[in-house]
This record gives sequence, structure tokens and C-alpha cells, in this order.
Amino acid sequence: MKVFVAGLLTLVMVITGCAGPTQTVKRVATDEVSDLSGNWNDTDSRLVAEQMIKDLMYRPWISEYNMEYSEKPTLIVGSIRNMSSEHIQTGTFVKDIERELINSGKVRFVASSKERKEIRQERMEQQSYASEETAKRLAAEYGADFILTGKITSSVDAIGGKSAKFYQVDMELINVENNEKVWIGSKEIKKFITKSRAKW
Repeated sequence: MKVFVAGLLTLVMVITGCAGPTQTVKRVATDEVSDLSGNWNDTDSRLVAEQMIKDLMYRPWISEYNMEYSEKPTLIVGSIRNMSSEHIQTGTFVKDIERELINSGKVRFVASSKERKEIRQERMEQQSYASEETAKRLAAEYGADFILTGKITSSVDAIGGKSAKFYQVDMELINVENNEKVWIGSKEIKKFITKSRAKW
């Protein structure tokens, strides 16, 4: 009987030890770094956007433009292509870039092509349905002087339970009128990931 009870207790302990993980949830600050998988995440998006736009704003192109035209340049964000091996929400990255551009106070920023379609539709409807005093004029948009485009690439080097992930974000600012590239920026992120073996 004692042998049976001891065997039963051992079996229970083994089963308990092999049971799936339990889940706990803890609220954290939205700006707190949380890198669980090693994949591109919200922290990477925010930090890259901040550093890219900081570099963009301190390069000669902007002072040269201000001296020639005595006004802020007007920018628009074009396509940011995801050429990495992961599914990356480039829309979030674009919004981080837009926020940094607007908050810099050094440029004017215009709506994207998708946003413009909705706004133009609203203006067209105002011509028919809004009062003459409040209807907004047609053909009064700011045209962009420069367009900001970019791409995200990645590579992985792995062996055993260890891997290194490398991300590179390249961006270019291009003069809309003459296609001149006035700024090129690059930001790299490298992450080292170690996976421990399951314990029984």
C-alpha cells in the first residue's frame, strides 16, 4: 500500500510539473520596454522614429530651404515598405514618424494620399450642402515640397537555442519637384535572443 501511495504521489508530481504554464496579466506603462519575442515591436517603432526625425531635422537641407524660401518646408510621408522576414505593422511606424515631424515644429505636414481622398470628398460635399460662409474652398491645399520614403529589412543568424536578429531602417527625403534626394538616414537594431530548454 505504501509503495502504491508513494508511486501515486510521484505520478501527481510529474503531471503537475509537466502542466502547461499559467497566465498572469500586469498593466505596464505604454512607454515601458517589453521585448518578449525579440521581434520588431512598438518600442522599436517609437525609438527609430524619434532618432530618424531628430537626425532629419538637424541636417543642412532644412536650413538651406529656410534661407531660400523664408518659410517652413511642407512634408508628406510616402510608402514605408516592409522587406523583413516578419509581419510588421508599418502603419504604426508611419504614425510615429508623423507625430515626430509635427511635434518638431520645423516643418509643415500634409495628409497622406488616402487621407486626402476623404478630405476632398468632404470639401466637395460642402460646396452643395454647407453655407457659403462656412464651405471650404477647392484647390487651396498645400502641395508637399518633400516626400519621405523608406524600407525595413531584417536578417537572422541562429544556432542551437541562440539567435541574433538584425533590423535596418533606411529612409530618404526627396524633393517632389526635381527628384533630388536631400537626406538619407539609416538606423540599425540588433537583438540577441537565448531560448532555454524546457525543464521537466
